[in-house]
Amino acid sequence: MTYSVFIDGAVGTTGLEIADRLGTRTEFNLIRLPEEQRKDLAARREAINSSDFVILCLPDDAAKEAVSLISNEHTRVIDASSAHRTAQNWVYGFAEFQDGQRNLIANARLVSNPGCYPTGFLGLVAPLIARNLLPADWPYSINAVSGYSGGGKALIEHFEQEPDIGFRSYGLTLEHKHMPEMKHHAGLAYDVIFAPAVVRAYRGMIVEVPINLAAIGSGVKASDLLDGLKHHYDGSAIVGVQDGSGLSELLLSENDPATDRLELYVFAHENGDQVRLVATLDNLGKGAAGSTVQDLNIMAGLDETLGLRL
Repeated sequence: MTYSVFIDGAVGTTGLEIADRLGTRTEFNLIRLPEEQRKDLAARREAINSSDFVILCLPDDAAKEAVSLISNEHTRVIDASSAHRTAQNWVYGFAEFQDGQRNLIANARLVSNPGCYPTGFLGLVAPLIARNLLPADWPYSINAVSGYSGGGKALIEHFEQEPDIGFRSYGLTLEHKHMPEMKHHAGLAYDVIFAPAVVRAYRGMIVEVPINLAAIGSGVKASDLLDGLKHHYDGSAIVGVQDGSGLSELLLSENDPATDRLELYVFAHENGDQVRLVATLDNLGKGAAGSTVQDLNIMAGLDETLGLRL
């Protein structure tokens, strides 16, 4: 069976990455609008309603507008924006982060794809909270760096036109659109303290959650966290879990290849009380286009790894 797919916002960074992954797939037929009709409301409405699947790679307000154009009962939606990540009646499109999520995605009509930073944070923390290895009422902090492609065309242009920029810290008002998503889907009692930054690498990201287990006082050790993550992701073709004790550094390079994998690490002090939980992923891969294609595969009843870069 062949499914029709319309990518609304196909010329943006994420849209282009998704189209590249789907371009050679025989299971999907991409509906494309001519350049002059790309922003035409009537043309978009027709494309949306004639498609089996619509993938939204749009700013939040435009994504909400696109959903309002649906006038049938069959079109299914994957929204890659942040517009619906905590909305009612939308299924969160992170298949691995909690038990049963994959089945929810498979049967959903409306799926909201996770953000890149939340993918790293939730991938690390959510399974451990669900297994009572970490508390939901702890004030978690997140240190993270991303390649500059995560900021879209404007930030890409900014970095490429100003080669002296090496590091850009932002979110200094302690507000960021990903914070409600992380709190909501991890079931946290408090907002996270989120310290994001952009570095001179086109793609890739490192997301770190430092935890003082002695201060938590539950008796849980680093080895328990490692075992919990390994158990949760056992058998996954996309998510890997590693003991970080043999590593002395993690690097982002300007030449890192595209990947749709998510790698999780547990680094610990020798007494097991101080832990750095770290996720590495491609902000354009598992953080955006890769997880969108994975969700599309699941919703279409296909092998979820088809078309992914693993």
